[in-house]
Amino acid sequence: MTNIDIIGSSFTSNKPYLFRAIFEWILDNGGTPHLLIDATGVDVTVPQEHVREGQIVLNAAPEAVQGWLADNEAVSFSARFSGKSQQIYIPMKAVKALYAQENGMGMVFPEEPVVQTEDQISTDERANLSTPIAPQSNKPNPARSKSRQANGKVSHLKIIK
Repeated sequence: MTNIDIIGSSFTSNKPYLFRAIFEWILDNGGTPHLLIDATGVDVTVPQEHVREGQIVLNAAPEAVQGWLADNEAVSFSARFSGKSQQIYIPMKAVKALYAQENGMGMVFPEEPVVQTEDQISTDERANLSTPIAPQSNKPNPARSKSRQANGKVSHLKIIK
């Protein structure tokens, strides 16, 4: 599964979950799900003769495919292209959009962020991450004294330049 590591915390991608929910929503509403795929991605197996400008649109309706599997890693199925059955394999990161053919409703998936793990962060970057923020000075702030109200109370708001 694609993990996104954010300094000490690990999250899995939400893309496969959103993909399955939108796919089901399209079917529940009588739509025909279509996938927009980045056909140049690593491990993408699609009929190259139908690829245009590095992308391919695939009809993923249940009546158009066999052996449908959409898990957290990839989408796979077999489908007929020009009368010939072909096995399709699409890693989740290659799915660019999922939409209903009838009205275009669905979702364009944003690019997954490339987040470095702690091991990949350089020494300079690590130093910047651990640099403490300078504490606020307790010296009187002239801007604060300007914020005194007529009754002598000090506003809780500060003017920051």
